[in-house]
Amino acid sequence: QVRLVESGGGLVQPGGSLRLSCAGSRFTFSGHEMRWYRQAPGKERELVATISSSGTSTNYRDSVKGRFTISRDNIKNMLFLQMNSLKPEDTAVYYCNVPTLTGWGQGTQVTVSS
Repeated sequence: QVRLVESGGGLVQPGGSLRLSCAGSRFTFSGHEMRWYRQAPGKERELVATISSSGTSTNYRDSVKGRFTISRDNIKNMLFLQMNSLKPEDTAVYYCNVPTLTGWGQGTQVTVSS
């Protein structure tokens, strides 16, 4: 089973920025598409962003386009999510995921509040 460890969350004011990280292990990181999901209290988990195995192709949900950037480092087996211009509705637990493999990390809490 894959091992995914998210970090970088925290409390930030509206308009602020955070950079999330995800360390992947127990699988060939460079060979897989990677995704960021989030789950807000009382809501279903939703897909936030996707990046191809090479990092050359990315996709975002409409509500984060222009504010979030997904990237990866296939040498260090790391996935990132740069989040700018954060809004209260971005508050959620954020998870990284390998869509073709089983397993989730513990997630990292992002809270956007004044």
